[in-house]
Amino acid sequence: MSSAILVVDDHDLLRLGVSALVQAQAATSGARISVFEAGNIADALALYAANEAAVGLVLLDLALPDTHGLSGLAEFRLRFPAARVVVLSGTANSTLAQGALALGASAFLPKSADLKEMVGFIRACGLFEADGTPQQQQTLPAAALPKSLSGYAEFAHASAWQELTPRQMQVLQWVLEGKANKEIAQLANLSEGTVKNHVSTILLLFGMRSRAQLISTLR
Repeated sequence: MSSAILVVDDHDLLRLGVSALVQAQAATSGARISVFEAGNIADALALYAANEAAVGLVLLDLALPDTHGLSGLAEFRLRFPAARVVVLSGTANSTLAQGALALGASAFLPKSADLKEMVGFIRACGLFEADGTPQQQQTLPAAALPKSLSGYAEFAHASAWQELTPRQMQVLQWVLEGKANKEIAQLANLSEGTVKNHVSTILLLFGMRSRAQLISTLR
């Protein structure tokens, strides 16, 4: 079976660019590789579900029309924990990058990287093998990344993401969406006081002084 890549981004030019370079690179190595494209997380989840056996790598943009912050990655990992997901972001934010890695992303690639470097990373994942069989899933070390991307291996807020409980992660996503404590309390079926406690704990874990600072840092 030929290997495949799923590119999830709401910009047509980026999807087309990655697809064209992947196809060209595959042709030179004698590999057969398909590229699926999605412009939002809902379509991406449906495409992956229908082609799970073939897709060896998911390139997932964080800024999609139906996601906020890391919600798209969190949903993808929840539905398909075995998927190898590489996050794409227009913001070279170390805190956001560590959050993505803590949620199980194989790597965090800033969109400022050259598309050829991105395809070079895909090659490092083993998806251009002539037999079309992707390598076993693994989290690649920083040394496997192009030099311009290798600085994303370690970040100051690693422990904060790892210490969040599932409920705190959910509250954090709602905070990043701009919801007030009262709204979050209604959505989560919690008291407003409990939500305030969760928000205070999240601020403490990330070393932030205010809700506004937290939002500006993580979004």
